[in-house]
Amino acid sequence: MNRRLVLLAGLGLLTGCATAPAVVMPSAATHPELEAVYSAIAGRDALTLQVASNGCTRKDDFAFYVDRKGLAPTVSFARKRLDQCRSFAMGKTELRFTWAELGLEPRATVFLLNPVTAWTGPGL
Repeated sequence: MNRRLVLLAGLGLLTGCATAPAVVMPSAATHPELEAVYSAIAGRDALTLQVASNGCTRKDDFAFYVDRKGLAPTVSFARKRLDQCRSFAMGKTELRFTWAELGLEPRATVFLLNPVTAWTGPGL
């Protein structure tokens, strides 16, 4: 019985080594403090995020954290203040963070830790 467990564990480790690395996105349940984003675009000058908004969401309402440990830096965004505006329709807004603001090189590989969710706005 013990040999079978060792063999299965060894096969599991070998299988993990033979596959390409997976990109794992944390779920909102895992990191509830991270804002879910509708999209993230890494442009030449900035990282642009689409986030939920009731009409008053601004860039100042967000804090970011850059972790430079490991092979590539990771960046995460959290909301500091809730959007208290009242709107009848669900909305979204774009927030633009320059690479200089984030303290990152424009052409470097960066991993975003925020969960990505589908836009389910008006009419859907």
